[in-house]
Amino acid sequence: MKHFLKENDFDATERQEIFSLAAGCKENRMHHPKPLEGQTWGMLFYKNSTRTRVSFEVGLGDMGARVVVLDKSSMQIGRGESLADTAEVFSRYLHGLVIRSFGHDIVEDFSRFGSIPIVNALTDFLHPCQIYSDVFTLAEKWGGRGDDLESVKGRRLAFFGDCCCNMANSWILAASLFDIDLVLCGPDSFQPQQDILDLMQAQGLEPRHTFTSDPDQAASGADALYTDVWVSMGKEEESRQRIAQMKPYSVTSDLMAKAKPDALFLHCMPTHPGLEVTQNVLDSDQAHLYDQAENRLHMQKAILAQLASQTIQMDSNQDDLL
Repeated sequence: MKHFLKENDFDATERQEIFSLAAGCKENRMHHPKPLEGQTWGMLFYKNSTRTRVSFEVGLGDMGARVVVLDKSSMQIGRGESLADTAEVFSRYLHGLVIRSFGHDIVEDFSRFGSIPIVNALTDFLHPCQIYSDVFTLAEKWGGRGDDLESVKGRRLAFFGDCCCNMANSWILAASLFDIDLVLCGPDSFQPQQDILDLMQAQGLEPRHTFTSDPDQAASGADALYTDVWVSMGKEEESRQRIAQMKPYSVTSDLMAKAKPDALFLHCMPTHPGLEVTQNVLDSDQAHLYDQAENRLHMQKAILAQLASQTIQMDSNQDDLL
């Protein structure tokens, strides 16, 4: 059973197919095939969500599926029922499941115990749907189409702030997969953690990232600057300490000026103007946040279509054996 839990769960050929599907979905929003017609997909949320919930719910509907939105707090899993039992039962009801959770082990366990495709819509470790959408956005800006993956190769992207958060981890994977030169920049105490480095090694991925605590050095000559919230959900108790440590890494107009004149600014949202980024950067022509948000819809539809096609192929192969 094929799942999408991390960026390299699709190989290079599959990634190109997905990006081309996403470009087609964007060009023909309501006039594309509906590979999920007649299916029912679940969306399970352990965390609050705006863009993830709306983009997936709309996208699943566009692809022909019925959607069941589930909240951990209103289910028996929130009262002690085992995840293994829940995954097995869901597999009898649903054709696929989108999960937004805290621990990455939750999506891994659902994929292990169930028998339906699982899509990681965000964990504290990785955010693969966002990263695919961001690379698609960069390709649109640099190559004219979101599936022009050649246009992102060799580009320099600087990430500022918490360099051990899920988005930084996902960019570490994406840099290797899409041949992007990634510079991570933040406090020394927020360098990438061993878990993402171990995953890279286990998956045989060649690192294409470096780390520095010097913002000017990171921004110098960059094709794109990226940042994320300084205080993620579940880290609220650390807010004061994190903000104090991250303050030198705010993306300002002065920092943008260190990059290439046509450098892009990206942020996966929600933003906190005056903290990780200043309002004048958000208001500038270099910012492309709404394009990123829109492209979540098209990219996720393409990911769902790819999973559906591979599931259908697996079912067909099994039928041929009978």
